[in-house]
Amino acid sequence: MIELERISPVVYKSTPVKTENRDNWEVVMEYSGEGDGPYLIDLSHKPRFDLQDGELAVRQPFGISLPETPGSSVFENGILANRMNRTQVSLYNLDNEDNSTIINEPGITDVTEATVFVALIGKDIFSICEKLSALDFMDPTRTAPFLFQGPFSHVPCQIVTLEREGDNAGLLLTCS
Repeated sequence: MIELERISPVVYKSTPVKTENRDNWEVVMEYSGEGDGPYLIDLSHKPRFDLQDGELAVRQPFGISLPETPGSSVFENGILANRMNRTQVSLYNLDNEDNSTIINEPGITDVTEATVFVALIGKDIFSICEKLSALDFMDPTRTAPFLFQGPFSHVPCQIVTLEREGDNAGLLLTCS
């Protein structure tokens, strides 16, 4: 039997100190010389899905209610759901559970192996982000988590602000 090997599109020059195999992905848990942050974390192994349906209000993938307004996000049961437009929601499985059975639902496409997925986490992360994008990740009128669809360092992305302050401040970024 042939064993699949999934390879992340993200490569760092640092040397991995600790790795784990998760669903045929080699996941680095720790690098040498990590320092105090901020951190760029490869999450490409985390399952991601695209849901398209003209009747999103009646859908409950993973048993969660979907956000109603484009740009809004809901984090529930380890799933981050991001409303992109009237008919489309992106779903990120941030839990450690294997919920890939959702692929069998109509209107859902697995995009895990078609996109890069990283987290930017750390106290000063937004001072770095403001140099790479004109998007306002600190917009006080929006409640985190929330979604932007726009350029980050000139690359079209989905970007979710998770938290704005402290050591857990950060965002998720995915693009193809």
